[in-house]
Amino acid sequence: MKVAVTGGTGYVGSHVVKALLERGDEVWIISRSSSKQPAESGLHVINWQELADTPRKLGNVDAIVNLAGESISRRWTKEGKHAILQSRLDAANAIEKFVAAVDVMPRVVVNASGISIYGNSAPDEAAADESSPSRIADFLASVVEKWEAAADRIPAPRLVKLRIGLVLGMEGGAFPKMVLPYRLGIGGRMGSGKQWVPWIHEDDMTRLILFCLDNPDVAGPVNACAPEPVMNDTFGRAIGKAAGRPHWFPVPAFPLKAALGELSMLLLEGTRAVPRKALDNGFVFDYPTVERAFEQLFGRH
Repeated sequence: MKVAVTGGTGYVGSHVVKALLERGDEVWIISRSSSKQPAESGLHVINWQELADTPRKLGNVDAIVNLAGESISRRWTKEGKHAILQSRLDAANAIEKFVAAVDVMPRVVVNASGISIYGNSAPDEAAADESSPSRIADFLASVVEKWEAAADRIPAPRLVKLRIGLVLGMEGGAFPKMVLPYRLGIGGRMGSGKQWVPWIHEDDMTRLILFCLDNPDVAGPVNACAPEPVMNDTFGRAIGKAAGRPHWFPVPAFPLKAALGELSMLLLEGTRAVPRKALDNGFVFDYPTVERAFEQLFGRH
């Protein structure tokens, strides 16, 4: 299969590219620059401008995985918010134009999205699945709403909108920053500790993307999170246990809000969500619980 991957040099994207190559697919990374061509067999690079000017350079592809977008872990200034939203809209719009220009459109487009579209969940609230309504009450939810609307305009036979939670891995993403306080001996709950954490192990994240590429029955929203979401306090205690470090130093909400501003919602709010569509279509999680995920990540099998 010939697969184009945007964001293919990023944290999740690099795992996806590696997995596709290992199973023998031809992979084209769409990036900001294509000045350095990889030496690895089956791997190619094209930049966004080349894709817009000469879409036939990439040619017909079987699938596209769109993971492009500025990190949300940055100051949410006016400029920062604009970059977070516009980078996602620009990538989806560019793919829309590419798909419309080629002779044979890809069979499937897997477009990244966010679990935050369901809004903030109360501690006793039922878990959201793909049939749950959107709740657009904050910046991140509004970004996801506009992002998915842009993805919906891509004229592919099958579109998957992968609503991604917190991806757990030691070499990228937000998780290493969450582990650092525990390594320093000052780990503890954030705020009330009752906010939900929708998470997924990096290996399951990669496998789920390939699962969505390969299974023609999977379409529309797909929650990319483990089947057992946990609250922040439980999540932190599991980190402490796996790392052999204490979980004792709570951080109140006020200093987090003072230090981070609106960005603090990433730590103080969360969504209780479950991957109903993935499970119903036969996807099996290697790491369904935080305990099992942390045992692997911390090397304690």
